[in-house]
Amino acid sequence: MQNVFLKTERLILRYITQNDFEELKIILQDKDVMYSWEYDFSIQDIQNWIDKNIEFYRKYNLGYFLMIENGSGKILGQAALMPDIIDKHQYYEIGYILKKEYWHKGYAVEAAKALINYAFNILHLNEVIFEIRPNNLSSRKVAENLNAKICGKFIKNVRNKKMTHLIYKLSKSCVNQ
Repeated sequence: MQNVFLKTERLILRYITQNDFEELKIILQDKDVMYSWEYDFSIQDIQNWIDKNIEFYRKYNLGYFLMIENGSGKILGQAALMPDIIDKHQYYEIGYILKKEYWHKGYAVEAAKALINYAFNILHLNEVIFEIRPNNLSSRKVAENLNAKICGKFIKNVRNKKMTHLIYKLSKSCVNQ
């Protein structure tokens, strides 16, 4: 498979391309999947998502990656490692968005572990964060299962709406490798 960023036992994380538009549409327009974002992705939003990730790949070789089941080739969702600025401080964020039928099967944890390993051992970062809405209990559980701890919160302005996000932090020294 071309454009592979990382592989795990069950997953392939690969770069998103323009050819993934229809799959991303399924994910990003599912109200159950995107409930924490509190808005529907339009066709233009999906295109902007693709463009933003392609730009992140060019600049950082990071961004959201398509999460594919190894063997079956089924697209399960997306997982991310990418830079972000919060209150003028640069962090590297781990993220995940899965199709609803793949929730609670360990895929988010597996993808996040691989991205954390990459962040610490390839990029030599000392910490990563997870930005999670307080009501997103499933995402919080993933971060907590990886030993990330809440270290603060911030308000993100999303489409002129102020949204509280918790900052979960995981330090390299806290990871059992």
